[in-house]
Amino acid sequence: MATLLLSSHTISLSQPNFCLPRRAKKPRAVLNRTQKMQVPYELKQGQTRLFHKLPSGLNMEVIVQKGVADKDPYDRNSENPPLVFVHGSYHAAWCWAEHWLPFFSACGFDCYALSLLGQGESDAPSGSVAGTLQTHASDVADFIQKKVLLPPVLLGHSFGGLIIQYYITNVKNNQAIEMGNFYPKLTGAALVCSVPPSGNSGLVWRYLFSKPIAAFKVTRSLAAKAFQTSLPLCKETFFSSTMDDQLVLRYQELMRESSRMPLFDLRKLNASLPVTSIPKGSVELLVLGANDDFIVDAEGLRETGRFYGVSPVNVERVAHDMMLDCSWEKGAKVILSWLTALNK
Repeated sequence: MATLLLSSHTISLSQPNFCLPRRAKKPRAVLNRTQKMQVPYELKQGQTRLFHKLPSGLNMEVIVQKGVADKDPYDRNSENPPLVFVHGSYHAAWCWAEHWLPFFSACGFDCYALSLLGQGESDAPSGSVAGTLQTHASDVADFIQKKVLLPPVLLGHSFGGLIIQYYITNVKNNQAIEMGNFYPKLTGAALVCSVPPSGNSGLVWRYLFSKPIAAFKVTRSLAAKAFQTSLPLCKETFFSSTMDDQLVLRYQELMRESSRMPLFDLRKLNASLPVTSIPKGSVELLVLGANDDFIVDAEGLRETGRFYGVSPVNVERVAHDMMLDCSWEKGAKVILSWLTALNK
């Protein structure tokens, strides 16, 4: 029986209660606008693509998959919190729609995957970068405030995790709504292979001194965008070595099309970090990492756990793109166990 390492404990991957994706209706919504990605992502059954109009007037892509209605009628925890997913650099809403939206919707959760501005099918703002931690978090908050009925669980991957960290520091620090800084409360947050609170500079320096070859590869892959043209480098950066090459090629193409502009100005971003700390226990938090992560190392994962006073979960034999990797269900099942505990 396969197991996952959870701090000093283990979690079974073959529990009978875990949900499996079920058949659903075909997607009803199609794009009624010019597609921004030259290689558009085809939605799966049960998924719809919407566009949320932000206060700026720009439209943000949202892929929606509602929780199935045929849940156990005797389940006393039928009011599951909605799940809102936030991607990282070179990705968009599609990265969640591939596996995790069908999985969690089959387990009764309404799922919303966002494409940040300048990414996927979302509009692009003027300027050279898509935004800042504040603007991206404010866009997420605006969507939740206007479209999500219950306090959701936010799930963020890589730099999306850093955006969520900024969000949760502001939930307890709300200004007047008319000032545009209102952050609706959450049921919880999950940081998936997240950039730590201090940013990625610590990761870069550790790699330079301890793994110079890896540091060169990461810099060439991400900063120089070589992952977009090199299949081996893309695979090593984001996926497990056992991932099928044809699948890597498909995701490589989607990643190349997903990001029309950088999410941040990294120099300005790192100068603004670390994010503000929050009182221990003020938000239910899961810190989830991948043992084979080529981007966020074990110390980065531990830093995030220490910062929030929680024990991080490190999933074995999974790479940075946990939600797309060939063992994507491992991380999904850990999150499902955590969500189940939240609902009790």
